[in-house]
Amino acid sequence: MDHGIWYRLFFITEEKEVIAKVILTLFIPLSLKNLSPNKGANEMYSEKSIIKSGIIVLAFIAVLFLTAIPSLQAQYWTALPPYNLLWPLWSPALSPVDAVTGLATPLVTSLSTATILPVQPALAWNPAQEYPWLFFNTPVTAGGGLTFFDPIWGLNPFPPASFLDAAGLPIPLTLPVGFGALPPTLIDFADNVDIAKLSFLSVYPTATFGISLFDLLTAGDIWGLPPL
Repeated sequence: MDHGIWYRLFFITEEKEVIAKVILTLFIPLSLKNLSPNKGANEMYSEKSIIKSGIIVLAFIAVLFLTAIPSLQAQYWTALPPYNLLWPLWSPALSPVDAVTGLATPLVTSLSTATILPVQPALAWNPAQEYPWLFFNTPVTAGGGLTFFDPIWGLNPFPPASFLDAAGLPIPLTLPVGFGALPPTLIDFADNVDIAKLSFLSVYPTATFGISLFDLLTAGDIWGLPPL
């Protein structure tokens, strides 16, 4: 796992590091001053001095937590319109780190029939289900749009009928609170990626549509594992 994954998962920013350094610079010397050996023994160990020092230390800890903990909040997913499917921020192939912001940035801003994936398969998850789906660009000569692979139902056009209302409009998923911090769901992940690719190529064969197995991401590409 490369260093970039830590930014994808924890979003540590330079601004918050600066705040923490300022706190350390200001509060620690002030706290130590109250326990300085230059003071008299009675003053140094007086109840008032100890309480004052304790308050300063507690203030330091509180401010540090307020600035540091949000930056350490794990963010694994972001919801993409119009269906609120979760896109993986943890994947270097699908959410590369932006060189300017240092944050994981999804390759696409929405996931719909009009979406064209820069790489495939992509991965998105409905947290109400156990497995994520894998997405492919349907060849233009076969109608275009997106095709998705479900480990149970196989390869189908996207979106499924359950994602549309009677008028054919999107029905966004209702996501749980804190969905961004849900851990990646990767049960049988490598096997599902391989099966999805073979299923796609069996429906859209290389000889007809020009897409080969080597054009498709591996499980290691998606997860971010170095090549063997």
